[in-house]
Amino acid sequence: MSWAAHDLEPYVIQKHLGRKIAFVPLLVGSYAPDMLSKWFVYGVSLADIELKADTPAQFHRGWPGAGFTHSLLFGVLVGLILYAIWRNKVVAYSFVIGQWAHALTDTGDTVGSMLLFPLTDHLFALGAWAYAGQTGRYVDAGAYFSGLGFVWDGVFVVWGILSWRVLTRGYFRDTVAVADPFWRWAGRYLSETTLVMLYRASFFYGVARWTAWLIWAHVVRSFAFDLRWGGPRWVPRIYADELNAAPACKCPGCCSMRPRLGFYGAVALCAVAKGRSASLRGALAGAPRRRMLKRRRRLKQRRREAEN
Repeated sequence: MSWAAHDLEPYVIQKHLGRKIAFVPLLVGSYAPDMLSKWFVYGVSLADIELKADTPAQFHRGWPGAGFTHSLLFGVLVGLILYAIWRNKVVAYSFVIGQWAHALTDTGDTVGSMLLFPLTDHLFALGAWAYAGQTGRYVDAGAYFSGLGFVWDGVFVVWGILSWRVLTRGYFRDTVAVADPFWRWAGRYLSETTLVMLYRASFFYGVARWTAWLIWAHVVRSFAFDLRWGGPRWVPRIYADELNAAPACKCPGCCSMRPRLGFYGAVALCAVAKGRSASLRGALAGAPRRRMLKRRRRLKQRRREAEN
């Protein structure tokens, strides 16, 4: 699970898609899977009654349970319902993109997500950080902000800050409010200043949440950092193969606790990055030659025109 990425993902997506996306359904989609399940993982108390899942990981990500909320098909079905109600394709696929971003992000822990449910209830996991939701909110927070989970959220914090232009009033007025019908409706009752404040709220909440939990985990409580793959090792973790039905499964989800998976992934990313950088260097190196050839062709064409 992620603690701040789901707050910040929509702003990064907004930056890249601009008017092609509607922000409010995108944000709701990013929150939707955990809105329907997370509260029961940690438990809530009503008077003397405590409501909590007996097997939190099974309920949160598995089946039977609410794990279907982290499947790709769930986002599509809700998107179709939204389209049936509002007849707006942008609203529908914006929710789908937000929900898919959440489901894919949650494959980063050791339990993962049932991405292909109901075709299979198999959990797909990368296993970069420990899933410890069964330990309770505070131990889970300490574990998450002591392993690679806080690094993953930090990527979105930095990425979001680098995308700061999406937070400006001008961007909101010219791009966000134009593409999303919610803001046009809300603008009948609220001032633009209030709308901009509401639009920015999730971003600042995500950054503040990431910062506050990090300080709490290592200044107030002194949890130990463990940035090894699948860490921290000091917390009781749950793995995908404990919930997946197939015995001795060799898929990446069930082998997610093995550090070599992360190593292979890093090598693959480096290879892709190197290939792209080589292509870019080649393109940049060839640019002067292409310009020279264009000039020669233009000169030849002018000479022919002059001769004629």
